Amino acid sequence: MNPYESRQANIKEVIVETPTIRTFVLEPKPALSFHAGQFIELTAPGVGEAPFTPSSSPYEEESLEVTIMKVGRVTSKLFDLRPGDTLAIRGPYGVPYDIDRYDGRHVLIVGGGVGLAPLRSLFLALLHNVSAYKKIHLYYGARTSRDVVYDRMFKEWDKIKNVEIRRSVDVGDKNWKEKVGVVTVLLDGLPFKPKDGLAVACGPPIMMKFTTKRLLELGFADEDIYLSMEKNMSCGFGKCGHCRLGELFCCKDGPVITWDRIKHLEDAFV
Repeated sequence: MNPYESRQANIKEVIVETPTIRTFVLEPKPALSFHAGQFIELTAPGVGEAPFTPSSSPYEEESLEVTIMKVGRVTSKLFDLRPGDTLAIRGPYGVPYDIDRYDGRHVLIVGGGVGLAPLRSLFLALLHNVSAYKKIHLYYGARTSRDVVYDRMFKEWDKIKNVEIRRSVDVGDKNWKEKVGVVTVLLDGLPFKPKDGLAVACGPPIMMKFTTKRLLELGFADEDIYLSMEKNMSCGFGKCGHCRLGELFCCKDGPVITWDRIKHLEDAFV
């Protein structure tokens, strides 16, 4: 397929996650298949396009979900759209998570804020064959309890055998009964040895930086720390150069990149 070519997608549903984050349930025509970790380009009519990583399971063929934070011109236009409206999608692009390497190991997923969106796709893909892993550990941090993404789903996820859930918020309130502190506090008392597992992280750059630092301190190998480096992507396949990361391009060499490939870069998380 021509990488520049787009397809239409009808908006089936818009789910309000937080005051600034919504999940758009889309129905692409023709259907779009992807692997967890890959991204698409969404066009906001009359405004422009931007990259987003699907947040739904890659095994779901009927529809595709994209969770979006309102931060700029394109996302503001998307937030004006309603069920029945039409978008344009092109892709998928990029390197997915190497799930085949996860078999028989502990899989630690660490998300911050809306960074849980691409991790949700990975999490759901892992649940498709949950017994293949020693255990799946989903650790998530948000700024406040009002900023927790997918709050409606955590109770059900926590009931799944072979899954461990931990959550924290930076600032607690009287209704929050779980951990208070930045997401790295959830890594204290890790219930497995790092050599028996791997870690996957996605979130704001500062969160990624300190999460990586903590994972290294705990003893995770460089090649076992998977990072979702979704920075400045534009064209989607390495032509515009906006997402250059040292000798790599986030769009075609990532966005899933292991720490050993970028640890030599001083500005990896800038």
